[in-house]
Amino acid sequence: MSDSPVLLITGASTGIGAATARAAADAGYRLVLGARREQPLRDLAAELGGPERAIAVRCDVGEWEDVEALVGSGVDAFGGIDAAFANAGFGASRGFLSESVEHWRSMVLTNVLGVALTIRAALPQMLERGSGHFLLTGSVAGRRALPGSLYSATKWAVTAMAEGLRQELRQMHENYAIRVTLIGPGMTDTPFFERSLDPERSLQPEDIARAALYALSQPAHVDVNEILIRPAGQAN
Repeated sequence: MSDSPVLLITGASTGIGAATARAAADAGYRLVLGARREQPLRDLAAELGGPERAIAVRCDVGEWEDVEALVGSGVDAFGGIDAAFANAGFGASRGFLSESVEHWRSMVLTNVLGVALTIRAALPQMLERGSGHFLLTGSVAGRRALPGSLYSATKWAVTAMAEGLRQELRQMHENYAIRVTLIGPGMTDTPFFERSLDPERSLQPEDIARAALYALSQPAHVDVNEILIRPAGQAN
């Protein structure tokens, strides 16, 4: 299956990233998996078929050299990247007097710079080939301001990045084949939260994975720009 498409996922070791990797593997994708936690990442790659189907590369998306190496490993292993899912991210307690400054810095570097670096690393080879697909993990928090939430501000940045990338492709590169999808989950039961959420008021990672695969599976002329997903029990 050397002609099967290749999907790169950051933040792939757990949660939405891992669920999307499993769903994509079932759909026939080869996978380039990046995350900071190396052992869970390697275990997942082995589960999904090993080096011929999935490779694991330790990657801190806030570091350009790591992201560049992640994309390069995918190109070397599989010949190119058909789709890149900039999914890595984490949160912080609300309140501008909460959390440490170092926690803030790491979150902003991961949630904002990490998405930009993933785009920067994957875009040149997509432009050279003339096709591709970017998926970005946003959030309901990236559509409405939350009290004292720097995390919300980082997701507003991702929302802007998705549309900014789409416009760059169409207007600056005159490319109409590379697609961009912003996926905005509501409350999702992942390791993002320290405790399990009420299943009636939260989504599961597999719910978001299905949305990602929906966007990826559309005909080439269909560009699903945004998918906003809330659990039915979420009021805001």
